[in-house]
Amino acid sequence: MAEKKVSVLKAFKTIIWPRRNLVFLGLLLIVINKGVSFIPPVSLRYFLDDVVPNKDYGFLKILVAVVILSFLIQAIMSFLLTKVLSIQAQYMISELRAQVQKQVLSLPIRFFDNTKSGALVSRIMSDVEGIRNLIGTGLVQLVGGAITAVVSLILLLRISPEMTLLTFIPLVIFSIIALKAFKVIRPVFRERGKINAEVKGRLTETLGGIRVIKGFNAEEQEARVFESGVERLYQNVRKSLTATAVMTSSSTFLLGLATTGIMMGYGGYEMIQGELTTGEYFEFTFLLALMVAPIVQMSNIGSQLTEALAGLDRTEELMNKTAEAKEKDRTITLDGIHGDMVFKNVSFAYEEDKEVLHNISFNVRAGQVIALVGSSGSGKSTIAGLAASFLNPDSGTITIDGKDLSQVDLTSFRRFLGVVLQDDFLFEGPIRENILFPRPNATKEELDAAVKAAYVDEFTDRFDDGLDTLIGERGVKLSGGQRQRIAIARAVLANPRILILDEATSSLDTESEALIQKSLAELTKGRTTFVIAHRLSTIRKADQILVIEDGRIAEKGTHDELIASKGRYYNLFTYQARI
Repeated sequence: MAEKKVSVLKAFKTIIWPRRNLVFLGLLLIVINKGVSFIPPVSLRYFLDDVVPNKDYGFLKILVAVVILSFLIQAIMSFLLTKVLSIQAQYMISELRAQVQKQVLSLPIRFFDNTKSGALVSRIMSDVEGIRNLIGTGLVQLVGGAITAVVSLILLLRISPEMTLLTFIPLVIFSIIALKAFKVIRPVFRERGKINAEVKGRLTETLGGIRVIKGFNAEEQEARVFESGVERLYQNVRKSLTATAVMTSSSTFLLGLATTGIMMGYGGYEMIQGELTTGEYFEFTFLLALMVAPIVQMSNIGSQLTEALAGLDRTEELMNKTAEAKEKDRTITLDGIHGDMVFKNVSFAYEEDKEVLHNISFNVRAGQVIALVGSSGSGKSTIAGLAASFLNPDSGTITIDGKDLSQVDLTSFRRFLGVVLQDDFLFEGPIRENILFPRPNATKEELDAAVKAAYVDEFTDRFDDGLDTLIGERGVKLSGGQRQRIAIARAVLANPRILILDEATSSLDTESEALIQKSLAELTKGRTTFVIAHRLSTIRKADQILVIEDGRIAEKGTHDELIASKGRYYNLFTYQARI
């Protein structure tokens, strides 16, 4: 109950109150709309009790004109409500989606390592959808319906207090049942959002990995996984439908009892006794319908608002996470960097009590190339991630030009950072846009220079559309070597001061690697460069080589020094030379 109160207050403060003028306008429109809706039933009483018995044609014309005018006003109010509130609600959804997406992009890399991308897509696109009812016609209709019910009740009491109280008893019982059902439905809706995100996340992974799935003949296996998720979703929906069915069936019986059974029985008795006129009976009938309709409508809108609040809860979970750039103590802004970097007693663990780096210490002078080698899982990529500030050390310090990197504003630091990964990501679209990604406003001369430096023109010149060739999702239409050269061209164009090369030549054939090594030699000049490489022949000219084993620096030195010492690096190098 406390959770619901907090969510409602949060919704009022963040969603409704900033748009209070719009909401008040909507309330005014719906009050006018509901107000004129009482004209037809009240007119019916005068029609049956005065116009027809007295054959009063003059009064008849007035009544018809007033009723037609009331329907015209209702139509205009309905149009304005849709125009003002529904469109604004859709704008709000677009605005909120943009805010959530921006917040998600601001979160640290560790968050993405532990969260499925498909689940995040669902959170961004689906969770905010129901929130339209907090500002759209749903909330206003809920308030307007309450006003209609109260006014109808007052008019009903004026006609027949006894019959009104008798018909009111089933409505109270229905309201109690509906409130209890909402308490059951809300956590179900919240759980549904989580399941939906998981199922969509797995589906996104399945479609993205279709070649692996078909390559291992695993279609049936993935189908079973998806069916399991869909079954969980079905069971969740079944729970909510059960609660909804209780409300629907109870409304059918109780509202039918109020509107037909009690009213016909007691109303007929009062008409026989002469205490109720025909006009009053029909006016009571229509007014009761006006009172009952909002109650039924409120139960439906209540479900929508319940779902909206559940979506708001999940959205707030994301919005309340600390953005990477807003981490405490990041108060140092870099206007430029020289490139000296020092790791001092750095330790790091992805999971508590499971360190992958242990007291790592080394210095890199500006413009040096430092190579990280070692077996898979030794911690090379973790060191590179720490250097890029994708990760933060659990203990120890990393400094850039003498400044503690944990206190540096990340936006200012990453303006000087360039990254080329083993499986570098390319966006669907033309080659040109992918290279221009870090600097969309780069000149044609700068673009051409980057293309030539990475030897991208060596293959794009063979394409009919050249740099405007569409490469498909994640560059699927290109070879691994072609994708890698585009990624390198992107890094060349970025012109970084610190460069991370994580297996940057791993996807290249021998001929392409020779070309790329030339471009990388130019790219690394004057830049502090971290190179992760399994092919040790590519790092012979590195200023410093660190051999990483089990999260520790096993050896450190130049290629010649490490070969002369005949340690771990010597064994790795000579082994590769033999194969």
